[in-house]
Amino acid sequence: MDTVFIKNLPSLDLHGFDRESARVAIIDFINDNIKLKNKEFVIVHGIGTGVLKATTHEVLRKNKHVLEYKICYNNTGSTIVRINVK
Repeated sequence: MDTVFIKNLPSLDLHGFDRESARVAIIDFINDNIKLKNKEFVIVHGIGTGVLKATTHEVLRKNKHVLEYKICYNNTGSTIVRINVK
């Protein structure tokens, strides 16, 4: 997962979301990207207290379509996700 141009990837910005709203938005965003056959996307959770980051990674870890995810190398407030698209 060596994505150089992350600005070109679909993204979900979770700023202003609470934990449950973020959980629902992430699941919906994953499903939308599966339908659109996007293999990679970015979730912007911010740095803050770490609640949204923890929620994001929990949802990604539990989702069977997620192949891998990692914190963006130049922006620790976002996570790059790779999913299984058929």
